Amino acid sequence: MTDIYAERRRRLFDTLDSDSVVILAGHQEQVRSKNILYPFRQNSDFYYLTGCSEPDAAALLRPGHADNYTLFVRPRDKAQEISFGDRLGIEGAREQLAATSAYSIGDLSEKIPEMLEERCQIFLSDELGRFDTQVRQWLDAQRRSAKFDDQRIYRSLHSILPLVHQMRCVKDEHEIALLRQAVKATEAGHKALMEKARPGAMEVTLSGAFMGEIGHHGCAEVGYPNIVASGNNACCLHYTDYGSALKSGDMILVDAGAEYKNYTADVTRSYPVTGQFSALQKDVYTIVLAGLDASIALVKPGLLWSEIYETNMKVLSQGLIDLGLLKGSLDEVLEKDLHKPYTIHKTGHWLGLDVHDVGRYREADGRWVTLQEGMVFTIEPGLYFPQSCETVPEEFRGMGIRIEDDILVTKNGHENLTASIPRTVTDIEDYMKR
Repeated sequence: MTDIYAERRRRLFDTLDSDSVVILAGHQEQVRSKNILYPFRQNSDFYYLTGCSEPDAAALLRPGHADNYTLFVRPRDKAQEISFGDRLGIEGAREQLAATSAYSIGDLSEKIPEMLEERCQIFLSDELGRFDTQVRQWLDAQRRSAKFDDQRIYRSLHSILPLVHQMRCVKDEHEIALLRQAVKATEAGHKALMEKARPGAMEVTLSGAFMGEIGHHGCAEVGYPNIVASGNNACCLHYTDYGSALKSGDMILVDAGAEYKNYTADVTRSYPVTGQFSALQKDVYTIVLAGLDASIALVKPGLLWSEIYETNMKVLSQGLIDLGLLKGSLDEVLEKDLHKPYTIHKTGHWLGLDVHDVGRYREADGRWVTLQEGMVFTIEPGLYFPQSCETVPEEFRGMGIRIEDDILVTKNGHENLTASIPRTVTDIEDYMKR
């Protein structure tokens, strides 16, 4: 397992000059209330390069140095471990995570200045600003003491994140395997939730059904708060109140993804509370699904990211015209963005260690990114008609429909990782008859 992280560090080193040094800060535990902590989740960039999932850790990487991977961790503490579980400790950092050297996190302020050596390019990853001020103070002190040593006077501080995020955007085989496990758990969770969906059921009950089922598949956490939104609630993109009872005649939108070993799925399904689509619900749902399927069909290496959104908007806009909700030609609707009151959001994002995973959508020169083998992302078109929307007939109001799949770019095309979660009208109605 440690070979995976060593290979990632090697690839990072290949992009850096030999006079570089990288400082990585992990996350700290956060207080939920009084002396109760939130479940700990490691910083994704730190985890990607180290595999270390303990709080209060830091790492120093030195390309070309015999001691190229130093970990700073919490030391073993018998009393703390009785209360909160085993710690990796300094020996564990070397033995289990293959650090070439390891120290107590309390020694960081003493050790790092001497480990900077004569390296001129300092790269930092510190999302929460744990060491940002300290690193700048170290550099300033060394610059002042450098006198006429130009090499040390002109030391520079950079973010390592653009390089790491470029790496993270293309998944390796290990990451894809973990995403498949997250998807497997997510499928089971969505199906368990569908089985509980009926008039009178509470949104919170359905969310609980999802959480219980993914636990049977080794997932204690989700990648983001479950969205279980019935009726008009589905028109709120990040609804998490769970306070409503399902009503006959309404649709329900469920956006939920299990997290497996820090990798998350992200799947949305929409279906009728009764298990049977009305004619109008079926018409709207079919338009959204057609947009999703048309854009998925395009996916292959070399496709521009923008073409996914453009294809979705063409299909959804034509559907809105066919429903009589928009007037004019398709070209006019697209040129004037007349669809936006009903489409309201972009149609996808990168997926991996974070639900809205890292990676550019445009190149530095403004061109859209082209897809590469190993990229994983969501496609998630939707149509929304809130109760407050006076530009549509009343029968449309209080309906929000989104469908979201997780897509892997393969050598010659793509794979829909979430295709087996019921998504067509027939599949949904058949499953909900059970």
